[in-house]
Amino acid sequence: MGLIHIDLFTTLDGVAQAPGGPDEDPDSGFTYGGWQAPLWDEVVGEQVNSGMAGMDALLLGRRTYDIFASYWPYQEEGVDGSIARLFNQLPKYVASRQSPTLEWANSTLLGPDCAVAVRELRDRHANVHVIGSLDFVQTLFAERLFDRLTLWVYPILLGTGKKVFEDGVVPTNLRLIEPVVTSPRGAVMQRYALAEGKPGVGDMSTENRESS
Repeated sequence: MGLIHIDLFTTLDGVAQAPGGPDEDPDSGFTYGGWQAPLWDEVVGEQVNSGMAGMDALLLGRRTYDIFASYWPYQEEGVDGSIARLFNQLPKYVASRQSPTLEWANSTLLGPDCAVAVRELRDRHANVHVIGSLDFVQTLFAERLFDRLTLWVYPILLGTGKKVFEDGVVPTNLRLIEPVVTSPRGAVMQRYALAEGKPGVGDMSTENRESS
């Protein structure tokens, strides 16, 4: 069975809205679009590229799909040509409540039952990556429809914007599966695997710690 990877950039206070540019997602008057750009460095770029090894499909929300479809088909000769060529040839699956026209090559609309459709993708592909797609990601978190979660956490606080983990998240155990990577500008990469069970509870009072 294949793996569903969720890849997100986030601030220290959990904001993941519009890291790439001012027009990416201005919902609710968000004015910090492009907050990631001043903090990008070679280490982040190298780790992002290495994280794509083995990727054989993209799973995207409608907004992220539209952004990607208007950009990547025209970048094959640019500085990010290797990423463009990969994305352009990969199968792309789009989650949308509507019936949009998908003009980017190799694009398919997911069926109406998201849970069933994502499980079918696991049977069809080895490594399906969800990039951005923050609204859609909330559904994957709520249904535990993911296997890997990679977070690039940046050393800034915004105080406003869509969060990585919104109210629909369910109690879930994760397991850190790689050493944490830190970039020169302070971004920290953390890669987790979905683990079995739900978070446990205990008692951290002095008495109970001494007895254990």
